Amino acid sequence: MGTIYAFMAGVNAYPPHIATPLSGCVNDVGAARELLEERGGDSVEVRTVLDGAATVSVVEDGIRTFLGSAGAGDTALFWFSGHGSERVATGAELLVEATGLSQALVCVDGPLSDKRLGVLLDEVARRGAQVVAVLDCCYSGGATREDRIPADLTARWAPPRPEWPAPRDAAPAPGTARHLLLAASRLDQLSYEGWFDGRRHGVFTHALLDAARTAGPDATYRQVLAAADARVRRSGGRQQPVLFPETAETADLPFLAGAGATAVGDHLLRCGPEGWEVDCGTVHGLRGGADAGGTEFGVIGDGRVVRARAVRADRSLVEPVDWTPDLGRAYPVSPTALAAPPATVSVEGADARLRAAVTSYATPLLQVVDSPEDFGDLHFRVVAAGGGTVEVLGRDGTRFVDPLRLGARPADRDGSPAAATASYDGRVVVDCLAHLTRWHRLRDLGSRPSLLDNQVRVEIVPWGGGGALVPDGRGEIVCAYGPDGEPPSVSVRLTNRSQRPLWCVLLDLTDSYASDPVLFPGHFIGPGRTGHALDGEPVRPALPESRAVRSGAEVRDWLKLIVAEGELNTVPFRMRAWNQWAGGMDEDVLRFGAPSGGRDLGPAGQGAAGRWATQTITLRTVVP
Repeated sequence: MGTIYAFMAGVNAYPPHIATPLSGCVNDVGAARELLEERGGDSVEVRTVLDGAATVSVVEDGIRTFLGSAGAGDTALFWFSGHGSERVATGAELLVEATGLSQALVCVDGPLSDKRLGVLLDEVARRGAQVVAVLDCCYSGGATREDRIPADLTARWAPPRPEWPAPRDAAPAPGTARHLLLAASRLDQLSYEGWFDGRRHGVFTHALLDAARTAGPDATYRQVLAAADARVRRSGGRQQPVLFPETAETADLPFLAGAGATAVGDHLLRCGPEGWEVDCGTVHGLRGGADAGGTEFGVIGDGRVVRARAVRADRSLVEPVDWTPDLGRAYPVSPTALAAPPATVSVEGADARLRAAVTSYATPLLQVVDSPEDFGDLHFRVVAAGGGTVEVLGRDGTRFVDPLRLGARPADRDGSPAAATASYDGRVVVDCLAHLTRWHRLRDLGSRPSLLDNQVRVEIVPWGGGGALVPDGRGEIVCAYGPDGEPPSVSVRLTNRSQRPLWCVLLDLTDSYASDPVLFPGHFIGPGRTGHALDGEPVRPALPESRAVRSGAEVRDWLKLIVAEGELNTVPFRMRAWNQWAGGMDEDVLRFGAPSGGRDLGPAGQGAAGRWATQTITLRTVVP
C-alpha cells in the first residue's frame, strides 16, 4: 500500500458576514483523522486546517502542493466539513449545470466553486494518485428547495453573497483523469449535523465513519457509501449521499487503499428504512407486482441468497433465505433467478455434444426448447456450422453476431485442455446468448404509462447550428459522413418541460451490443432547463474501427432516455460490446452489468426513484 495523503478542512467559526456558525465540523475532521490513522498507521500523512485557517487560498494551495506530492500507488484524500452554497448559473456554466444552479464549498472567507475544486483535484489525479474527495456540506452532490429543518439538526448551508466571485474554471475536458466524490447529499439537498453520542457531527460523516469501521479493510468505496446511505435513511435522514462516478474503475477500488475487495458486484444488498433491499428494480428490467417473488439475488463469493418480496422502480425489497445479514454492512450480490420470461434457444443440427453443452450451463435468462410453438418473444437459433463454428441466428435466419469458434482457448479456467474444450464449447454460446438477451431487454425496456411520459424532450442538432433533426420514413434519425470522409458532429440536448426537477440518464446502445451512459451519465435537470450530452461537447457518431468507411456502410445507435423522479443505480446499464474472447459469466451467475468499453459516441446512489419513463431514439450513421 502506498502513502495516504489527507488534506482536511473543517469550519465551525464562520464570520457573521460569511455564514452562520456550525458546531460539528471540527469534530468531523478529528474523527476522520482517527479512522485514517487506525487504518494506515505510519503510511498516513495528514494536514488539517480548521476554522480561521481554512481560507480559499489555503485550501487551494493544500490541494495543489500537499496532495500534489502524491504519486502512482498513493491515495490523495480531500475532506471538507462546513457550509455549502449555490447560486444561479450563467453563461457557459449552463452547459454543465442542467439544474441552472452552481454549487460551492464555503471556506472561512468565501466560496470555492465545485468546478474550481474539480479542476484542482483532477490535476492531482493526472499524476497517478487515486484521488478521493469527501464533502460534508449542503449541495455537495453536485437547487434550493423548501425544507423545514428538524429541531435537533442544523443545515450546513450558507446563502450566496452578492460580492462572491463567479467560478474561474470550467469543468475538465472529457477523458481527463478524474477524482472520486463521496458527497453528503444530492446537489438539490441540504446536509445536516446533529448530536451523536454526546458530540456534534455531520450526519453523513457519522454514518460514513461507522460504515467504514463495520465493513473492514476489504470493502470498496461503493460498499461503504451504500452502507452509509442506508444508515442515513434508517435514521430518518433527509439527505441522499452520492458516489460519483459509479464506474467500476474507481468506485470498486478498496476504500482508502484498503486490503482489496474480495468480491465485487453490480448490485448491493443493504438494510434501508423498509428492511433489506437491493439497488435494482423494474427500471433495470426486473418484473414487479405479483411476479416479483420469482427474483432472487446471491451474495457473491459465498452462495447465500435473498428473495424479492416487492420490486420498486429503483430497488427490490428482499428477505434473506436462512441467514441473518449484518445490519451495518453492504453485500455485493448478483441476480441468480429472474421473474421474467427467458429468451428461448433452439439448437439445430446433428451436434448432440453442442446441445448437451449449451443445456448444461443453466442461467435464468435462457431456456432451451424443441418446438416452434415454445419459442419466446426473443428467440435464438443456434446452428452448428462447418469448421468448428456455430451460428447464432434469429427466427428469420438473420445473423446476430459473427460465427462463434468452438474449442479450448489458452489457459482456460481449470487449466485442463480436455476439460476446457468440453466446457468452453457450451459456455461461449451461453455467454453470447446471455449477453444478447440482456442487451435486447435493455433496449426494449419500457415503462407503463407514466406522468413522466414526454416530460423531457431529446433533440439532436447539427453541430454549428440548424434545426433539430427529424426521423425519416423508417423512424430513424440519419447522420451522414462528409465528402472528406469525416464523421458527422451533432449536439444532443435534453430539455425538461415539466415544473419539477427530473433525473435523467441517456444511454448509448450500439449495434455491437454495448451499452453505456456516457452521453448523459445521470443528473437532475431543473424545470424548464436543458441538459447537454458530453457537457456540451460535440457528439460524433462514427463507424467503429473494425468497419471500413466506404460508400453504403452504416451503423446504428439506440439512444435510450430514462427519466425518473429520483436517482437510479446506473451500473446495470453498462455493457461492453460483445467479444467472444473477453471472458464469460462468473460462476454461472447472471451479471447485470460490466465495465464499459468498445465503441461509444464521443469521448469515453440510489434514492427513491418513484415514477419513471423511457424514450428511445434510433440514430443511423451512413457513409453516402
